[in-house]
Amino acid sequence: MKKWVYSFQPGQAEGGAADKNLLGGKGANLAEMCALSLPVPAGFTISTDICTYFYDNNKTYPADLEDQVTAAMKKVEAVMGRTFGDAGNPLLVSVRSGAPISMPGMMDTVLNLGLNDTTVQGIVKQSGDARFAYDSYRRFIQMYADVVMNVPHHMFEDLIRQHKSYKGVSDDTDLTADDWQRLVGQFKDLVRRESGQAFPEQPHDQLWGAVGAVFKSWNSQRAITYRRLNDISATLGTAVNVQAMVFGNMGNDSATGVTFTRNPSTGENVIYGEFLVNAQGEDLVAGIRNPVDITKSIGGDASMENRMPGLFKQLKDVSTQLETHYRDMQDIEFTIEQGNLWLLQTRGGKRTGRAALKIAVDMSAEGLISHEDAILKVDPRALDQLLHPAIDPNAHYDVLTKGLPASPGAASGKIVFTADDAEKMGKAGEKVILVRDETSPEDIHGMHAAKAILTARGGMTSHAAVVARGMGRPCVCGTTTVHIDEHAGTMTVGGTVLKAGDIITLDGTNGHIIVGEVPMVEPSLTGEFARLMQWADDVRTMGVRANADTPKDAETARRFGAEGIGLCRTEHMFFEPGRINVVRQMILAEDIEARQDALDKLLPMQRSDFEGLFRTMAGLPVTIRLLDPPLHEFLPHAEAEIAEVASMAGTTPERLKTRMHQMREVNPMLGHRGCRLGISHPEIYDMQARAIIEAALNVLKTEGAAPQVEIMVPLVGGVKELAWLRSRIDAVAQELITAAGAKLDYTVGTMIELPRACITADTIAEQADFFSFGTNDLTQTTMGISRDDSGSFLGAYLGAGIFERDPFESIDVDGVGALVEMGITKGRTTKPGLKTGICGEHGGDPASIRFCRSVGLTYVSCSPFRVPVARLAAAQAEIWEAKKASAAPAKLKAAS
Repeated sequence: MKKWVYSFQPGQAEGGAADKNLLGGKGANLAEMCALSLPVPAGFTISTDICTYFYDNNKTYPADLEDQVTAAMKKVEAVMGRTFGDAGNPLLVSVRSGAPISMPGMMDTVLNLGLNDTTVQGIVKQSGDARFAYDSYRRFIQMYADVVMNVPHHMFEDLIRQHKSYKGVSDDTDLTADDWQRLVGQFKDLVRRESGQAFPEQPHDQLWGAVGAVFKSWNSQRAITYRRLNDISATLGTAVNVQAMVFGNMGNDSATGVTFTRNPSTGENVIYGEFLVNAQGEDLVAGIRNPVDITKSIGGDASMENRMPGLFKQLKDVSTQLETHYRDMQDIEFTIEQGNLWLLQTRGGKRTGRAALKIAVDMSAEGLISHEDAILKVDPRALDQLLHPAIDPNAHYDVLTKGLPASPGAASGKIVFTADDAEKMGKAGEKVILVRDETSPEDIHGMHAAKAILTARGGMTSHAAVVARGMGRPCVCGTTTVHIDEHAGTMTVGGTVLKAGDIITLDGTNGHIIVGEVPMVEPSLTGEFARLMQWADDVRTMGVRANADTPKDAETARRFGAEGIGLCRTEHMFFEPGRINVVRQMILAEDIEARQDALDKLLPMQRSDFEGLFRTMAGLPVTIRLLDPPLHEFLPHAEAEIAEVASMAGTTPERLKTRMHQMREVNPMLGHRGCRLGISHPEIYDMQARAIIEAALNVLKTEGAAPQVEIMVPLVGGVKELAWLRSRIDAVAQELITAAGAKLDYTVGTMIELPRACITADTIAEQADFFSFGTNDLTQTTMGISRDDSGSFLGAYLGAGIFERDPFESIDVDGVGALVEMGITKGRTTKPGLKTGICGEHGGDPASIRFCRSVGLTYVSCSPFRVPVARLAAAQAEIWEAKKASAAPAKLKAAS
């Protein structure tokens, strides 16, 4: 019989931290804490294998699962001294999800399960507190009905608000046992009215309803969206954790809270967290009540450190023990029940990019982890948070109000009050700030689209705060002075009323909310950032270059540590004012003389561009791609532009329109572009080769050092194309070098972006000094998908699990990747030392970079702001390759 269910209790457990794929992160860590004899309520985990079975078998369970669950529940009953469903001494349980990779708030949870009109009397008898019992009962109905029976949570909150208004009180804690008992009846009436069913009374039925809801929530829209945004495989599944309830709402000696072993926003090595007295966990996470900081330095007299000093010390000691054990910053959920501390969860804490850097570097300095571990601790994508502007410290502005600094960074944008509006406006290219009373998992798509998030309720561990930190979005929470009216589309602070569409600025580092747009400054890349990047550079063997078309781009790339330019797109230089019409004159020329006249005008412009790049890169390699895109992209559209170009070309607008019509192509991306353009109009590539070599000779003369010149021919499908063009490039270059009496080395290579080029790479290598894989076009031509038109169906493919990720964001390893590997292998069969790189968008994607290292690419090239991401990802790829080979990299340093 296959084992589906795994039990845990203090001092012993079936499984541990190494079993995350089977038990999920939550179940594995609960088992691990039990093995450490920490105070964890007993329970059991239904494995992720059941999730797979559930979806493979029409949402049913294997025949032996119920018996295993019953046996596991009996163990819990024995440990806790209570019986599930018993009228006099009932055991209540929580039912919670737990995927192998943490997905906070994305799946469903049910607390206080096992309550009904009979067992609630048992809880009254056990606790001697009728208010606590009925408070727990109404919480259970509210949560179960929402999660399992699809009765919206807000409907129950409306009933509570109405009752508080009737009673003339403002806080839930002001309601009595009789109030909650009356609300329980109203809740049940609401459930029957909205769902058409009675609320289930049998604990057995309640349990299986909750278990099914958790498994179903694995494929909820919010969970699917979260997995897509965080590159989590849909095949992992979730486990279900059933655990004995402990209660934080049993009076003023009880509480619920969340603590981080280090500050998740800054990385500072101080315990950091929040708690609520006489409350349950959902009050804290959902932002229903504003919590208090656990430390006296921030929370003051109301803090846990002040109110419960003994328990605070115990929590602090446990936090240190868990961080040392896991060798990582921990996010710990706890409950205090009548003076006893219980641990409900520990996991690696979500943290900002800045905090991740500091924690990794500090832990290495403390001797807790090695440099190798420090490199692996930081998600390369998190570095994006550090590479974007912050508010200019010299800017003058008035702070409208202040909230909790939940996630650092600053952003300006238009106010939107719904996640759907945020997504819609974000797709239209507008910068938006999502403003909500509180966020919920259903808002995930809008939070991703927004530049920053503002909530009126909730604390530093609320849903908004945790998700924003994980996404790298600035966030301000708990702004109690802000009144939000979503229906009216207004946000009011005192006498100031702001409407949807008004611009505000959020500073998530200090919690400031500012009316209007505020100047920003570039980030400083020193301290922990510089140290970790140095460790990464010491480890990696794969080079990192940047895609840069201007000296300014090149300066940014160098500042971020680029080791050269892997792609200069010469066509981007043509779009500048003063040049575009000359380019159009060249394109629309009807004979070679007219075209050459335009090219003569472009030559000094191109030469100047290349000189700027060569000087900025100061001896580092610069790969310049000759003109690639279809010529129609440069053509005028407006009547005024057509008239202007016609005048420059000495022709009429009508004749120019006729010429433009002649140049139209049905499928221009597979048409007259790339090397085909250079072969049909060789004078264009001749001009560009001349501009490149003349620029290099000028820099050699003035700087005394020769630049590393790499000339790249695009869209080659066979060796004859490259041989024909190379002979012309070499002729131009040799003529100029000989005339200058100088020594200048240069190389000529090709961009591999067609399947045929990969297949015939062995013969192409006879004429190429290097290969650069243009995986943007290689993906299009391999998969038969237009990048520009794929938006209409890619979402459906991702949702159906046909694609794990957008193939234009992360390389299709099995198809495009196989062609890249073939191209490298065949090319190096001809030239063993052939330099190979990648210059598509994949060059900045960590998963793609790991693939690039595995197939032996020499370098990756990406946008300047992605260079640090690529440097760190390349180092991680090196470490993983070494681990795969069971040997540490020779250059790897141990922690001092």
